[in-house]
Amino acid sequence: MPDPVETPWWAPERRPDRLPFLKRRGRITRAVRRWFDGQDITEVETAALQVSPGNEAHLHAFATQALTTAGETTPMYLHTSPEFACKTLLASGETAIFTLAKVWRNRERGPLHHPEFTMLEWYRTHAPYETLMADCAALLGVAAEAAAVRTLSYRGIEADPFAEPERLTVAEAFDRYADLDLFGDLPAQARAKGIRTAVDDTWADVFSRVIVEKVEPNLGHGRVTILCEYPTSEAALARPKPGDPRVAERFELYACGVELANCFGELTDPIEQRRRFEIEMAEKQRLYGERYPIDDDFLAALAQMPPASGGALGFDRLVMLATGASRIEQVLWTPVA
Repeated sequence: MPDPVETPWWAPERRPDRLPFLKRRGRITRAVRRWFDGQDITEVETAALQVSPGNEAHLHAFATQALTTAGETTPMYLHTSPEFACKTLLASGETAIFTLAKVWRNRERGPLHHPEFTMLEWYRTHAPYETLMADCAALLGVAAEAAAVRTLSYRGIEADPFAEPERLTVAEAFDRYADLDLFGDLPAQARAKGIRTAVDDTWADVFSRVIVEKVEPNLGHGRVTILCEYPTSEAALARPKPGDPRVAERFELYACGVELANCFGELTDPIEQRRRFEIEMAEKQRLYGERYPIDDDFLAALAQMPPASGGALGFDRLVMLATGASRIEQVLWTPVA
């Protein structure tokens, strides 16, 4: 039998191994849609071509251009998330929406990453972000039931999708898994603990390294973890937590050490949002020598958007954990070559 890594995904001999994953993907897709329908949340479709692909420093987009009939060009991008379009729909009057959207991210390929993948996003107006925590827990159970499994699994680590999730703040996680005070001098503490740092590392660089190396591998073992209350500087699209502006209404969902979802109490202040985008793009310029446009139309809509909470869940990863797949290509019908 040829090495499956070297054999093209479309080779007939690969089909028997791929088909069980893909059939369960279909069952999970249908079950998720039924769940949202039962919640009276409307499915929407958003345009993939945008004037801005998003304004996060470490996200890399696929660029293209639109041509007029006269041959004049306008820069365009494939979106890295349907978030801007969904929030614009909320500004237009929609109150509860979801989408299963194809999205594109450059510089991303690995067992859990693919340049084209499916994002499940949903938004509820006038809902606290804790509502999204309950939604996430429910969706994991929906996926597990559709796949006919009792546990989620990834590379030998399991999590019970029906157990009540663990809720852990980022500050608690830094203390528990890295013995660090999140609100202290993080770079100095990290160096003292022997965590790898560089002389030009920013606070955000050290924060990300601690998350990736010390915190994430420990999350979602046995049961799902909700990691919440991110520092405001690490939550560019989330509103500050009432009573503690050091942290924001942002949480991430983890199962089996894998990040599944990123959810916010949404920021709706266009002036503050522009300021944060400009900070992110300045950092992108510093690190990668490029920046993306800021979507003025989105910011204009944001001023009309009602209070809301929203979530983005990596649908392919959810399918992976519900089917026991070890690589994202196993749950994609047609992987990118």
